[in-house]
Amino acid sequence: MSHYILINRIKVQNANAIAGFTWGFPAITHFLGFTHNLARKLADTSFKDIVLSGCVVVAHEHHAHTYRSSYDVEFTQSRNPPYLESHKKDKNPPVIEEGKMNMTVSLLIGYEGNIGNRKDGLIKWLEKTCFLQRLAGGTILDIAEIDTYNLDANGVREIKRKLLPGFVLMDRSIYLEEYYQALQQENEDVELLDAWLDFSALKQKARPKSDLIGKHIKSLIATKPDDQRYDQLIECWENHLEAPYQETNVPESLKDHFDELEDATADKKLLEQWQNYCAPTINTDADWEYVPKPEMGYLVPIMTGYKAISEVYENNDVKNTRDNETPVCFVESVHSVGEWLSVHRLRDEEAINSCLWHYHYEDNWYLCKQSKPSLISSSDNKKRSTENPNNDFY
Repeated sequence: MSHYILINRIKVQNANAIAGFTWGFPAITHFLGFTHNLARKLADTSFKDIVLSGCVVVAHEHHAHTYRSSYDVEFTQSRNPPYLESHKKDKNPPVIEEGKMNMTVSLLIGYEGNIGNRKDGLIKWLEKTCFLQRLAGGTILDIAEIDTYNLDANGVREIKRKLLPGFVLMDRSIYLEEYYQALQQENEDVELLDAWLDFSALKQKARPKSDLIGKHIKSLIATKPDDQRYDQLIECWENHLEAPYQETNVPESLKDHFDELEDATADKKLLEQWQNYCAPTINTDADWEYVPKPEMGYLVPIMTGYKAISEVYENNDVKNTRDNETPVCFVESVHSVGEWLSVHRLRDEEAINSCLWHYHYEDNWYLCKQSKPSLISSSDNKKRSTENPNNDFY
């Protein structure tokens, strides 16, 4: 794909913030649905030779309608359901918690066809039509601009300039697949949900108190700065602290060092803390540490489609359907793993093409996928971030 339509800085009010098990950003199906609806309307105009194909989703700003209680984050509540005859006039309508959000996003939509000298007319038609549609169930308040681009060297540079600062949503289902296979080699009874939760949940693990141990190991350099054995011991301790704590992972070199200290009757408090560190009990003091996710990057759980859980019924076999003609099938949400990737990492035409989301159909599956694995990834970074992974795109 070398031709794109950029709908830049779409401000949306009251968009859906809940997607299956996840919340904080609309499902990718909303954005492909918006693009699909544009394509259907475009087919009834003089621009019917222009075919829209997939879209890139870029987030610039978001604000979920939530407040923080003493225990957790909760959605705001409102009294605005429609009045029903079942409501008594002398009573207020019920309070309903709504998962809504305001957001500013950009859509980069691929297209095929020759626009020629019809560019101004197409842009005017898109501006009018976009404002008449809803995006993720929300109302479109403003669009900064709409323009078309070719992905030559200048086009890539211009698109990146328009989209910065922003984060593009990438498909990282390959991470989930590889991690699940690795877990199965360790335990055949592990389920795919367990692997997905390792990506989606913010996990913490206790590490026995080790402040005295750390001070002691660092003080070794001061006593004998030329002793390479102490340099290796400090490096071994720092590497040990980078991994989640396990009793079986305590390095043997550290055990040997403290065995020597016991023979020399060293500080009792230090040796007591070391014993508790190697064999903690329920009464051992501990520090809580975040467990890093299986892969590096700004990883989040996402909803990517639906799976059928019933046969396809005739419309008149099911009550309260949306229309009187379309067949009906019951489905459940499909979840995967995504990554928010900064736009500045999109270096060429092929990288931008790899960000395009498309519909993908199989038996009983209705999915949104990117055409091929991304050529860029945060896993290229040499060091994993140790910052608190709690983020608002979660």
